[in-house]
Amino acid sequence: MNIYFSCSVTGGREDQTVYAAIVDALLSEGHQVPTAHLSSPDIMALEAVSSPNEVYQRDVAWVNGCDALVAEVSTPSHGVGYEIALALTLGKPVFCLYRRGTRISKMITGNDHPGLRQGSYEDQAGAVTLISDFLRNL
Repeated sequence: MNIYFSCSVTGGREDQTVYAAIVDALLSEGHQVPTAHLSSPDIMALEAVSSPNEVYQRDVAWVNGCDALVAEVSTPSHGVGYEIALALTLGKPVFCLYRRGTRISKMITGNDHPGLRQGSYEDQAGAVTLISDFLRNL
């Protein structure tokens, strides 16, 4: 499956190790992850060479081409919210996951769109399990 992984880039990188564990698990399960580079600790340097318009055009094309979107939403991010809304508008299944106990936007937790699922996790292994279960049930 082609999975668009969405996470905070400029909003904060506190969960970078979780992002990396998620991407590693998706890749090891044989999924394509065009946004795998977002899990890198060096993402700011990697993205510095791209203009805002290039990032927008590229990421919108990737959302259009994905089979599902997985978003780690523990750290608020305008871009992640935009990508979630775009994917739902396009009829893509979306899974939002977050660290248990984290305050999450009510625009996510209150969203009853039938294509949106969400869950909270305690640790990296829990995050990976939630995502695997979501994808298996598509």
